[in-house]
Amino acid sequence: MAEKSVVARGVCKSYKSFFGAEAKVLNEISLEVEAGEIFGLLGPNGSGKTTLISIFSTLIYPERGSVRVLGLDASQKRDEIRKLINISTAKPNFPWSLSVKENLRHYGMLYGMHGSALSRAVNDLIDTFELGEYADMKFEDLSTGLKQRLSLAKAMLNNPRLLFLDEPTTGLDPDISMKTRILIRRIHEEQGISVVMSTHYMPEAEMLCDRVAFLRKGEIAALDTPQNLKNHLGIGERVVVFYEGSVNLKELEVVPGVMSVAEEPGRAEIVIDRTTENLDRIIKLFSGAKILDISVKEPDLEDVFLELAR
Repeated sequence: MAEKSVVARGVCKSYKSFFGAEAKVLNEISLEVEAGEIFGLLGPNGSGKTTLISIFSTLIYPERGSVRVLGLDASQKRDEIRKLINISTAKPNFPWSLSVKENLRHYGMLYGMHGSALSRAVNDLIDTFELGEYADMKFEDLSTGLKQRLSLAKAMLNNPRLLFLDEPTTGLDPDISMKTRILIRRIHEEQGISVVMSTHYMPEAEMLCDRVAFLRKGEIAALDTPQNLKNHLGIGERVVVFYEGSVNLKELEVVPGVMSVAEEPGRAEIVIDRTTENLDRIIKLFSGAKILDISVKEPDLEDVFLELAR
């Protein structure tokens, strides 16, 4: 059986404020990241996502608890772990006067690469991340999207077994965000690396992550696959019907699988645990009225997030 990418037990972390008060950021975090999966850390700003990634990537130490990364004790084997991992952050800050190619060579040398192997790796990554047109452009002249692409390329220089991504699409335009997500998925599939990523974008997590952990005030509020979370929380599909005429929606309250009914003049919103049978019953209930429009919205991680935030 492949070793776990990350095993955390009882991780706690606090910071002191400017006035000396202690603020707890993480409280008794325990989780496991399987080898080869994309694991998402979700939650609002201030929930502890970045702090947890910093601990997992050995940038900071927890006050209490233990962390093992790729089978190695993070408190004792930091240097060994760092050879096997890499990280890309939301706001990369590289040497501004160096070009894209020079930055990649610079970091490659920091990772112990040199000679033809370094040149080959840099050229391959420039091709992979479609940076050829910008290879000689200085970092300070790159757009936000290109800086993020360079950061991802840098993170692949040492062929990591585990990649940490801290809000990789924050601040990017929607089209660049989608391209970045597709690139992350492609890297994962082609190279088989494990990925731990933080995000507060629900569509991003649903598109990329095998499992997700929701953080709320430094604690894990839920941890499972996106689909299991939706099922466990009883978040059903939302059927919205616009109609003319008279309908007795009280009859829906006794239909198996109907979770809630909200009504206003000419509009009904029904949340159901969908089956063909209860959807048919809903449609039949409106047979005496004129249906102007009907839509069915499947639950997503946004619904899970709102439910957990209550």
